[in-house]
Amino acid sequence: MARHNERHYTHRTGWIRASVLGANDGIISTAALILGVAAADSGRTAVLTAGVAGLTAGALSMGLGEFVSVSSQRDTEEADIAKEVWELEHTPERELAELTAIYQEKGLKHDLARQVAIELTAHNALGIHLSEELGFTESTRARPFLAAWSSMAAFAIGAALPLLAAIFAPNGARILTTLFVSVLALIALGYAGARAGGAAPLRPMLRVVGGGIVAMAATMAIGKLFGAAIG
Repeated sequence: MARHNERHYTHRTGWIRASVLGANDGIISTAALILGVAAADSGRTAVLTAGVAGLTAGALSMGLGEFVSVSSQRDTEEADIAKEVWELEHTPERELAELTAIYQEKGLKHDLARQVAIELTAHNALGIHLSEELGFTESTRARPFLAAWSSMAAFAIGAALPLLAAIFAPNGARILTTLFVSVLALIALGYAGARAGGAAPLRPMLRVVGGGIVAMAATMAIGKLFGAAIG
C-alpha cells in the first residue's frame, strides 16, 4: 500500500498560533511600554526597567494563560473521548449507524456507507469516530505544555528585540530606533508566520504591522500627554 506523503499544515496550527500570538504580543507590548515611558521624557534607567519588567511579566503571563486556556480545551476533548469510548462499548450498533449516516451525508449510498463504516470501525473504531463525529485527530489535539512554552518563548524573544534596541540606541534616537526595530520585527513575524502556515505572506504582514503601529502610536501619544501633564 502506498504511503500518503502529501504535505499539509493543519498539524502546526497549535504551536504556530501560540508562537505568533506570543511574539506579536511581546514585540508590541514591550515596544509600546518602552515608547510610552520614553515619550514621557523618562531617563534610560526608567525606560530599561520598564522594558525588563514588561518582558518578564508578559512572558510568564502569556505562558500561564496559554496553559490554562489550552488545558481547558484538552479537558473538553478528554470528556468527549471518554463519552465516545463508553458509547462504542455499550451501543456499538448505534455508533455504526451514526457513522453510516455521516458517510451517506457525504454522498455514499446506504449499503456502501455501511460497508465503509464497518471496515473503518474494525480498523480503528475510536479514531474514526473522533475524526468523523467530533472533527479532531491526534495531530490536531490540544497540547497545553507545547502551547505554553511556544507562547512564553516567543513572547520573550519578541520582547527582547525592542528592549535591545532601547538599550543600545543613543539617548536622542531611542524612540526612532525602537520604532524602526519593532516594525522590522513585526514584518519578519508576519512573513514567518505565513510561511510556517503555508499562506501567502502579504496579508499577514500588513495585518501584524498595521495593528502594531496603531498600538505603539497610541501608547506614545498617551505617554507624551501624561508626561506633559505631570511635568
